[in-house]
Amino acid sequence: QVQLVESGGGLVQAGGSLRLSCAASGRIFSPYGMGWFRQAPAKDREFLATIRWSGGSTSYSVSVKGRFTISRDTAKNTVYLQMNSLKPEDTAIYYCAARSSSGPLSAQGGYDYWGQGTQVTVSS
Repeated sequence: QVQLVESGGGLVQAGGSLRLSCAASGRIFSPYGMGWFRQAPAKDREFLATIRWSGGSTSYSVSVKGRFTISRDTAKNTVYLQMNSLKPEDTAIYYCAARSSSGPLSAQGGYDYWGQGTQVTVSS
């Protein structure tokens, strides 16, 4: 079993930055890829960014491309989400997830493990 724990959320003013971390623990961790997702109140959970564990190739949703950067440290079994130029509409609970098998990393249904989420609130 794999456990994912997010951290780094909080309250920030519009235009500010935050860096989220997601640390994996448990059995030997070597996923196909990892992703960040978020869910705002009364909205569906949406894909933000993904990273292949081997090689580190990344992809982003249109809503965050150019503002958010996903990265990983394989030695620490940790994935990060650097969020810059934050906007009030970025307010949400942010989740990381790990996918064991190959497939489209933007598809939420393919992920095997999810963290508990961390709240990000951006004030105007």
